Amino acid sequence: MTSERLRVAIVGAGPAGIYAADRLIKEIPDVRIDLLERLPAPFGLIRYGVAPDHPRIKGIIRTLHRVLDQPQVRFLGNVDYGIDVDLETLRSNYHAVVFATGALKDRPLRVAGNDLDGSYSTAEFVSWYDGHPDGPRTWPLHARKVAVIGMGNVALDAARMLAKTADELAHTEIPDNVYDGLAANAATEIHVFGRRGPAQAKFSPMELRELDESPNIDVIVDPNDIAYDDASIAARTSSKITDQVAAIIEDYAARGSQGRAHKLVLHFFEEPIEILGNDGAVTALRTERTKLDGTGNAVRTGQFTDWPVEAVYRAIGYLSDELPELPFDTHRGVIPNDEGRIEGLPGVYVTGWVRRGPVGLIGHTRSDSAEVIAGLLADYKAGKFSDEVGPDIVEILDARGHLYTTWDGWHRLDAHERGLGAQRGRERTKVVERADMIAAAQALD
Repeated sequence: MTSERLRVAIVGAGPAGIYAADRLIKEIPDVRIDLLERLPAPFGLIRYGVAPDHPRIKGIIRTLHRVLDQPQVRFLGNVDYGIDVDLETLRSNYHAVVFATGALKDRPLRVAGNDLDGSYSTAEFVSWYDGHPDGPRTWPLHARKVAVIGMGNVALDAARMLAKTADELAHTEIPDNVYDGLAANAATEIHVFGRRGPAQAKFSPMELRELDESPNIDVIVDPNDIAYDDASIAARTSSKITDQVAAIIEDYAARGSQGRAHKLVLHFFEEPIEILGNDGAVTALRTERTKLDGTGNAVRTGQFTDWPVEAVYRAIGYLSDELPELPFDTHRGVIPNDEGRIEGLPGVYVTGWVRRGPVGLIGHTRSDSAEVIAGLLADYKAGKFSDEVGPDIVEILDARGHLYTTWDGWHRLDAHERGLGAQRGRERTKVVERADMIAAAQALD
């Protein structure tokens, strides 16, 4: 055990990083933690990955807020690992370093036609409608018929955002440029494709039910897509969530069309095999019909369908970025680790999606962080950390003239966004531009 008060850097101020900080505080009350975040604002996935019409999920921010309010925690935003600080600096100035950088980009869809105009990254679409400072400012929404490939919550979020009207989202925190873009959205048919059946869908029941709350969305499922094999039945029996999801899908199939303005069709047992185009632009999605093989997996049948669409959104999973000076498994998209420890780098750990891949709900990240922090604390108590660390990282940033944001700055930015929202009769209007975020965070009262 070191004689000096334990000092830990956590790179990434999303749920994984904040949950790790929370666990550290509970185990070592006098710990000192710096949360280093490349964006000017905290909360990561909750602020920039959750659809704006999900206030219940965004309520998690209140829990994360309480952690960041703790005196042991210091938030340093607009600090980009690999650019503003390197691994050597972190290892020299902290007893331990935890990477919790998440997963920000789409897993590639390896089919012909993926590079056509109108084939889009859902991750980039999410960054647009969530007002990510590094995301696009405009989005092409001229397609009337749209395909979304994937059967997870991200695919469902994208489909719902495409199917809703701008006025349905006017009460949310969407920036003005997003409202204007959605107001011009031409989409009236959104088709969501998955290669397996209802028991294999990765939706959450809440997300699936919420589709039906919009007066403009007609959720449609072909009754022929309601099929289960022995493994599917077993999955429903063993998992309440799987059973609920399958039951909701069955209800949609049984009731038929409701005659609403926008159609959102869930297609099961259709595996995308090619994006078709003309003059460089998307004109259709070709799928091959599949069937279950008894184990819950799907096999192809040789039956093909071309679905006329003008845009295709890929939502088959997120992928983490490789980080400078750290090992990386390019196939799995994770940092290789042993219970969170990074081999060959004593005192350096990894947690969250960049550790285990983008699987599970936000709540699963809490248990993941607890496991990693348990290993860190075991190493600390075994005396594996250095007795000496370098100067405060703020001294280094100040000496370089680096512009960073703080937790007090977040409160100023938060108040500024709430003020903008109040002018429009809503809770918040999100600030998009990085420079504007920093300016609001540094504004004097």
